[in-house]
Amino acid sequence: MLDTSTIYEVVTFAIGDTKAGSKMGKLQVKNLEDSTLLNCILWEETLNRLDPILFRTNNHIKLTGTYNEKYNNCLISDITLVKEAKLGLDEAQRNDLFNKITEYINTITDKKLAEFVSALLFEHEKEFKLAPAAKLMHHNYIGGLLQHTYECLDIAKTILTKCNNKLNPDKVYAACILHDFGKIYEYNVDLETGLIEYNEDFKKDWRTHSQWGFSICMNENFKDIAKMIAAHHGRTDWGALIDLNDKDAEPFMYIIHHIDDLSAKFGKISISDIS
Repeated sequence: MLDTSTIYEVVTFAIGDTKAGSKMGKLQVKNLEDSTLLNCILWEETLNRLDPILFRTNNHIKLTGTYNEKYNNCLISDITLVKEAKLGLDEAQRNDLFNKITEYINTITDKKLAEFVSALLFEHEKEFKLAPAAKLMHHNYIGGLLQHTYECLDIAKTILTKCNNKLNPDKVYAACILHDFGKIYEYNVDLETGLIEYNEDFKKDWRTHSQWGFSICMNENFKDIAKMIAAHHGRTDWGALIDLNDKDAEPFMYIIHHIDDLSAKFGKISISDIS
C-alpha cells in the first residue's frame, strides 16, 4: 500500500485505451520529499469517479493505492487534492510579456525583418500568449512560451553588449522570437486542466517546430535566422536540423542554442518560480 500521507506533484497525465477497449489513465507524479518519480495507473471506473481537475500539472496530491512490483507502477484507487496548481500566467502577466517582446521588435533596424516578425506575432497573438514552451522539460504552463521567449531576448541583450561587433542584433533578436514560435502549433494545452499534449495534426506535416521556423524564414530569404533556428537544439539527435558538431557550422549559428539552453535550465522554468 502507498503511504497516504506522502504528498506528490502531478507531472503528466494521459488517458488511453486498453486492449479490452476500456479507458486507462497514466499518471506520473513526483515525490516532493526526494523528487523521485512514480508511475501510476487508473482504471476506467476510478477515472469516472474522480474530478479531472485533480490531474492538473503541478497539483499537490495524496494517493491511495497499491504498488505493483512486476510492472513497477502503482494502481490508484483514490486521489486527494492538497494544493491546486496555477494553470500558468494570468492575463495581465501575459500582456506585459507580449508588450516587452514587441519592444524588442521595435529595435530591429531592418524594416523588412521587423515587419515580418511583427506580422507573425500579431497575427497569432492569441495563440502565442497561451502556448507552453514544452510538454515537460521547461516553461510547461499557459504563457510559458512568452516567458521563455522574453528570457531569451533578455539574455541576448546582455550577450550582445559583449560581442556586438561579431553578431547582428537584428538577426539575433528575430531568432530569439522565432526559434520556438512553431510551438503554438506543436502543442495543445487544455485551458481547464493545464495539461499539455502534442498536436498530432502538426506532426503529420512538420518534423518539429524547428523545421517550421526554419522553413518560414528561408521562404522570406532570412537565411542566417533560419540557420540559427535550425541549429538551436545543438545536435541532430536532440532534434536539431543543423548539428553544431559539424566542422562547417558558422560561429553565429551557436548563439541561439546557448541562449535557449540558459533559459531552459536557469530561467523561470516552472510556474512555481513565478507565482
